[in-house]
Amino acid sequence: MAALRMLDAVINRGQTLDTAHGNFTRALPPEDASFALVISSETLRWLVDLDALIDSATPQPLAKDVKARTVLRIALIQALKLGTPHHAAIATALPLITGGPKRLVHGVFGTIVRGGKKLPAKPTLPEAVAARWGHWGFGALGEIAAALGEQPPVAITRKDGASETLVRGTRIAELPGYAEGDFWVQNPAAALPAQLLGPGEGRHVLDLCAAPGGKTMQLASAGWRVTAVDSSAKRMERLHENLKRTRLDVETIVADLREWAPAEPVDAILLDAPCTATGTLARHPDVIHRIGAKDIATLSELQAQLLTRACDWLKPGGRLVYATCSLEREEGEAIAAAAPLPVDSISEPLPDWAGRTPESWLRILPRPGIDGFFIARFVRPN
Repeated sequence: MAALRMLDAVINRGQTLDTAHGNFTRALPPEDASFALVISSETLRWLVDLDALIDSATPQPLAKDVKARTVLRIALIQALKLGTPHHAAIATALPLITGGPKRLVHGVFGTIVRGGKKLPAKPTLPEAVAARWGHWGFGALGEIAAALGEQPPVAITRKDGASETLVRGTRIAELPGYAEGDFWVQNPAAALPAQLLGPGEGRHVLDLCAAPGGKTMQLASAGWRVTAVDSSAKRMERLHENLKRTRLDVETIVADLREWAPAEPVDAILLDAPCTATGTLARHPDVIHRIGAKDIATLSELQAQLLTRACDWLKPGGRLVYATCSLEREEGEAIAAAAPLPVDSISEPLPDWAGRTPESWLRILPRPGIDGFFIARFVRPN
């Protein structure tokens, strides 16, 4: 029931999976809450292919939002992907509905599993998403689909700047050094923007839209005097918790960047702008079902406003790194092309997954273990 409600909240009402998980699993034991999340997230990864299987076994297509379809998705993802015995998958799904739809669900499920049908080697992207990202090329779409198809491993960043990918299932809080604040969870692609500002040597940097604080901790560990700004008091609480554990000294401010400004120009700025987060589809598969043109347009307008304001806060010779974990050109390349400052070419050595563009920006496309990102660096002339 929790999984059913979570999927309805994401697919039909546009909620994030994290929000839905928090709303519908509070009364469950931790292991059951985790299993509900696994069922929901795996259903969202394979949603297009699950629906194709369902449609192949019904004389007339079921409506996309009808409960019977979602119940079938829940039963099939367990049987075909999660290793749940077929009888258990259908027996626990059928009580979610009553009457004629129950017989329909039982019949369609039986037709699919008895016919030996399987999910493909990698998920099929939703048609609208594939069309929107088609300009990246057929090969890139295949890489993105492959990334979507598996829960990525967790990666950490250490205070010395090293990044490490962990074995799936690692209990982070039990690792040596966790309580001492020696590291924090952070995808390797998310660690790159702060690295591009180099060592701080006591200089002043603004980390804008900073919470929950991965990049803030990177900058402080690299010797920057950090002022971290975020508009969300709740998200800033997480940043404070992270700073307490890592014992890093950072000035924090809760403010709307459209209204706030620093008292004086600074040496560097990191703007990890609010975005659709479509580059995190492997960790958050709900994004490919929630995000559309309206979301992209709204956020790209905000990104342009924030970048334009932030450019005025740099000292002469200061650098600004702009980043979004989005695969949408409107949130990356289009914003960078209209920036009021000249590009500062990124020429330092980079990982092989960090693709340089002709404009000297970075366009990172998702692959297993790596989030999608756009990164550009600018400089204020002396």
